Amino acid sequence: MSYLSIEFGLIFVVLFAIYWAFRLLPKFQNNLLLISSYLIVASYSVQFAVILFSYTCVIYFFSIMIATSKQHAKIWLVLGLSAAIINLALFKYFDFFRYELQSLLNYLNLSILLPAITIFIPIGISFYTFHSVSYLVSIKKKELPVAKFWDFALFLSFFPCIIAGPINRAKTFIPQIVVSQPREILEPFRAFTLLILSVIKVYCLGGLISENWITPIFSNPLEYSTLDLLVGLYGYAIQIYLNFSGYTDLVTGIALLLGFRLPINFNFPYLACNVREFWERWHISLSHWIRDYIYIPLGGNRRGFIRTQINVMSAMLLSGLWHGAGINFVIWGGCHGLGIIVLNILDCYMGRSWITQRSPIIARLITWHYICFTWLFFYCVSLPDALDYLTALGHNFLIESHYIEVFLSICVIFLLYPLFKNIPDWCSLQLSKINRIYLPIIFIFILWLTIYFAPSGMPNFIYANF
Repeated sequence: MSYLSIEFGLIFVVLFAIYWAFRLLPKFQNNLLLISSYLIVASYSVQFAVILFSYTCVIYFFSIMIATSKQHAKIWLVLGLSAAIINLALFKYFDFFRYELQSLLNYLNLSILLPAITIFIPIGISFYTFHSVSYLVSIKKKELPVAKFWDFALFLSFFPCIIAGPINRAKTFIPQIVVSQPREILEPFRAFTLLILSVIKVYCLGGLISENWITPIFSNPLEYSTLDLLVGLYGYAIQIYLNFSGYTDLVTGIALLLGFRLPINFNFPYLACNVREFWERWHISLSHWIRDYIYIPLGGNRRGFIRTQINVMSAMLLSGLWHGAGINFVIWGGCHGLGIIVLNILDCYMGRSWITQRSPIIARLITWHYICFTWLFFYCVSLPDALDYLTALGHNFLIESHYIEVFLSICVIFLLYPLFKNIPDWCSLQLSKINRIYLPIIFIFILWLTIYFAPSGMPNFIYANF
């Protein structure tokens, strides 16, 4: 069930009414959220709900053992993390590694045939795996006590986050679950603003860009000019930002209406002046998770310059592999790792932020094009597709352009992009001046207007696939 569907909207209105009718009973609200979350997971597949519940039981067992075992807590932590990683690898990466391993066996002339098993990836498995890792580590560090089982189950399954994040930390989110005082609706005007922005971003703008620019250009890049191919890359960079940040806006708004705060996941990433800053602005909950649970445990920047670069590349390769079980995603992660390593070398020999200090707009322009280049490997299904696109990009200078007006429009948007930074706050301020009675009417009108201009069909959340 899509969170942008009319069906979900109607169901949420009913849930919202029942939820706040029991405002004085936070435990009842938690039970209602838990049931709703599992029903949403089960709407994709009942097996996914069973897998989630089984996984919850296993991780909860390890958390108890970590908390109660004084001498062997570290061993139980390693076992718990291993169980989480093995579960994720089994469902998400079995086919990928089976194919690569089978190729290696064939190359070595070993007559071993690995079994071909069709495994469906449970919805949200990447995100609730990351949630569980943060919980186990927090228990080991004694940042919070072992939660009650059903509170922990809600932490892993909380429906606004389970499909595509953002990634919550146990030490900040579980305390929001175990409250004893009645909850309040948080920042209602900001919540409405985020809901409105999400519908516009995902349903209308992202859909129109995908239908008119991305799909036709990527379908047959050899037919388009270099200028058009740049439009395709620019378009996808814009669409994936609109899609993912729009999803984050949507679930953040929903969470606020339910009395929960989610971590900030985006901070205008295309204002970044280098790749490192891009990751401080893009999918922030993931980049911070990778920093805290992969990069720093590997040694971070504490073991010399060369080891730091190895740690950076390892973390970014794992980030790419997390996004998808394919060589394209590994290359995508490697490109980002390489970009950060080159930046670190330049900082070492030329001074930190050398280009940015002299010309921020040039630094943004270089970063923008490098990020767009990496998105090519993210979008294309196979490496040959990406190489075909790059070949056409380097050879089709003489083909007549079909999208020159679009190219010029994107250039203008790039220059004006910093001005968009205050739009959410401005919209919230304007909504706060309107009588609350009229807010639903305004929201319904904007929703109707968006659907009217949007392409037909229900848009997908790109990051729900990861």
